Amino acid sequence: MQVIIVTGEWLMYDVIIVGGGPSGASAGRQAGKLGLNTLLLEKEEFPRYKPCGGGLSDHAISYLDFELPEDIIEWEVTGAKVIFKDQRIEAHKDHRISTLVSRDIFDNFLLEKARESGIEVRTGEKVTGCREFSDCVEVETKEKTYRARFVIIAEGAHGHLKTCVRAVDGREAYGICVVTEVPATEAEIEGRLGRAVEMEFGVAGGGYGWVFPHRTYYSVGIGGLVKDLSHPRQTLLDYLKKNGFTGEYKLHGHKIPRGGFKRRVTGSRIILSGDAGGFVDAFSGEGLAYAIRTGQFAAETIAEVCQQGDKSKGLKKYESLCKAEFGTHLKYSLMFSKLMHRYPEKSFRIFTSNKKMMDKYLEVVDFSFNYKDFLRWTLLNFKLR
Repeated sequence: MQVIIVTGEWLMYDVIIVGGGPSGASAGRQAGKLGLNTLLLEKEEFPRYKPCGGGLSDHAISYLDFELPEDIIEWEVTGAKVIFKDQRIEAHKDHRISTLVSRDIFDNFLLEKARESGIEVRTGEKVTGCREFSDCVEVETKEKTYRARFVIIAEGAHGHLKTCVRAVDGREAYGICVVTEVPATEAEIEGRLGRAVEMEFGVAGGGYGWVFPHRTYYSVGIGGLVKDLSHPRQTLLDYLKKNGFTGEYKLHGHKIPRGGFKRRVTGSRIILSGDAGGFVDAFSGEGLAYAIRTGQFAAETIAEVCQQGDKSKGLKKYESLCKAEFGTHLKYSLMFSKLMHRYPEKSFRIFTSNKKMMDKYLEVVDFSFNYKDFLRWTLLNFKLR
């Protein structure tokens, strides 16, 4: 698509992407491949530290149009160890269901893949404001003001720019995670976890604690609803001690949206993707698959509008694409999460004592079984209430 010069001083982009994480980078790569004149703005210099367990499902990987290099893959898992008080269970599939990555390396790799498509990328430039007009959107940074026909906001859950489209989420609709890294040898990690991730329920209100394997460290964290997790840092310190991790560790906290809520994700010229749009599994907290795919959908929708002009239905197609791909899945992940945490003693005791239920849940993680069918199957087979 041709660059449009509005005046001697204004350069009009087809799309400006705010945020260079997985959603923004995926949007950028797709926008470049579709011929959109694209600017991506990222406040940090990459690679940068990102607090996250680093679980990348095979479903998320399936959305990528390139192979992951071996040096990015730190661990591969086929199952999970799930704990609730004095009960524990372990279940595995006969194939890989998830890959563990360090987000600084993985995110930087995705951003480089976006650059490959020919888009303009500016890191270290924070967006401070965004204003929507009838014919364009103005994006302000500390350095200058840019204009574009459309904007994709992919700045994650912490950013404030999503309020250009919708109100701030209430306390029911988001959570908080605190995470750290515990150094360990590969032999130690193999001995403790093998090819599994470890999840413990009952340690964080509305969520769980985790120990995930990486090449040279454990990712250890807790996550839960803001309203049910009064002292998140102390909760993680207690969880570390309980698991035998007694060193001095740097703790990192971050917000996470709770998926499944009805949220407005488009304006007339602005799209919210990834965490900014609230696309996260409400039970597991997994968000990378949705970040990647919503970024791609956002770029595809804008490309179609640019090509069709007045013949298009605007940005509403983005909402339709997201709903068709995983709207029902996320809606029922919220229902399942609410049900489990409403009756924790009964539900999690069943979850950690029944191999069949755990095996079925791994199919949900694998996206070979959706949450709607899983919830129905669970209610038919177990009395959770």
